[in-house]
Amino acid sequence: MKGLLSDVRILDLTRMLAGPYGTMILADMGAEMIKVEDHRGDYTRRGVQTSLGGMGAYFLAVNRNKKSVVLDLKVPKGREIFYEMVKVSDVVVDNMRPQALSRLKCDYETLKEVNPRIISCSLSGFGHTGPYKDRPSFDLTVQALSGGMSVTGEVGGPPVRMGIPIGDLAGGLFSALSIVSALHFREKTGKGQKLDISLLDCQISMTSYLAAYYLIGGLLSGPQGSRHGTLVPYEAFKTKDIWIVVACVTEPFWEGLCVALELEELVLDDRFNNALKRLENHDELIPILQEVFFKKTAAEWLDRLEEADVPCAPVNSLDRALTDPQVLSRNMVPELSHPHLGKFKLAGNPVKASETEEVFIPPPQLGENTEEVFKQILGYSEDKIKELLDEKVIGIMKEEGNE
Repeated sequence: MKGLLSDVRILDLTRMLAGPYGTMILADMGAEMIKVEDHRGDYTRRGVQTSLGGMGAYFLAVNRNKKSVVLDLKVPKGREIFYEMVKVSDVVVDNMRPQALSRLKCDYETLKEVNPRIISCSLSGFGHTGPYKDRPSFDLTVQALSGGMSVTGEVGGPPVRMGIPIGDLAGGLFSALSIVSALHFREKTGKGQKLDISLLDCQISMTSYLAAYYLIGGLLSGPQGSRHGTLVPYEAFKTKDIWIVVACVTEPFWEGLCVALELEELVLDDRFNNALKRLENHDELIPILQEVFFKKTAAEWLDRLEEADVPCAPVNSLDRALTDPQVLSRNMVPELSHPHLGKFKLAGNPVKASETEEVFIPPPQLGENTEEVFKQILGYSEDKIKELLDEKVIGIMKEEGNE
């Protein structure tokens, strides 16, 4: 079956994580995603920490369902070929700083002269306007600038970066959403447009109610560990073996927790008998609950809590999370088979659609699809491809590896 975006062709100029993650989401939904790389390829192809057959696990994680062509955009002939591709494509995605994009002559102002219907999505640290627009940026700097690190970690502890690279991943998600929205807009109006997505903007947006607490009430949130600023109990507890969390958002959940812990007397206790009192008396309540949680294993408590319909979960390590029966039942750890690398597993596609099937094509070798793309999309002959190869304007994968 065709994917949700099967009629969409996207040229992907992105590298590292933020951009490739967003374009992979679109590729998972069926877009023809052509990753345009130079002769060195995406830096993450070379495994820094973990690799498979010489290809970095980092690269494998965010580049499935894509094609790879090697094209030198720094030479005029390479750019002319790229413009030919732009003419027959729907979207161009980059994650360069504005100056670098302009130097390559791949900015929206140039591309719209080639194809007025083109959608150009630029994902950068700070966007294409403002005093920081030409600064370098990474997940860590964005988490720090946005205020996210100031509310992460334990009370009184040092600033903590969120373990999941939320700065990069959020940028990828917002860029994918903006592209789908722009495609819908073009379907109605016929007009392409420039999408300017800033990692910092995305993080500021995701401060959400914490920003509202400050902007409306002057309340400046700080780090609180696993607990919530207004809901109690809503945090992690240590059991006989591992940590678990409970989330008592409503009174029925609080009452169910008290029953599961055989602490029914707390329901009527004047210190804890409504949400506001539990918040005011947090430091009295939590030690009472923690003392009881220490007495049994996580599995024993989770059984009791689930029976009482209390929102709860183990604090899983990644190995436990990736073998959880719910996760596996949703095909969120699919196995891929690569002709050079063999079989391996990756985190799956969270978008489940009733009318389309999931497809997981392994991430491409560098230049794996150069010949295919230029022959099928641009109609190049064998002789022209050989000429461009000899001039090193394009590149094709060797039989073994990515060299």
